Amino acid sequence: MSFFSFFVGEKNKTANVAKERLQIILAHERSGRNAAEPDYLPALQRELIAVISKYVKIDPADIKVNLERQDDLEVLEVKIELPDQR
Repeated sequence: MSFFSFFVGEKNKTANVAKERLQIILAHERSGRNAAEPDYLPALQRELIAVISKYVKIDPADIKVNLERQDDLEVLEVKIELPDQR
């Protein structure tokens, strides 16, 4: 295993774990409550801040998590403003 593949493999593993967590959260939300503002969004935002902060210095205000619902469609929107790397 090369040095590069070690880090690329770790990113893929982290991305898959994050994807699975989002799928579980969305499935739970769809099957359960019909609240206008789901209670998991603040926790999701805190977890995103914690994970991204491991790699990039970021202001917590630069991460926004929003869930929009229209009829039978739900869209989870995550906006992350990364700092310039100059």
